[in-house]
Amino acid sequence: METKIRKIGNSLGITLPKQVIEELHLKDGDKLEIETIDKVLQLKQIDSEFEDWAEAYRELNVSYKDVLKELAK
Repeated sequence: METKIRKIGNSLGITLPKQVIEELHLKDGDKLEIETIDKVLQLKQIDSEFEDWAEAYRELNVSYKDVLKELAK
């Protein structure tokens, strides 16, 4: 698949082909993670429901670290 880099305001952007959107079940407002590895651009879909859960876990882990350690014994 091929797409073209376009000027969007002061940035550059790409449009995702319909096939990719359908295959990944993307919708308006979904988040993607952008990563470059050895000059290869990778886009990864972010599961926002999981991200919300993970953030809640991180906060809980910080707030109740000692309690969790005791429970793990």
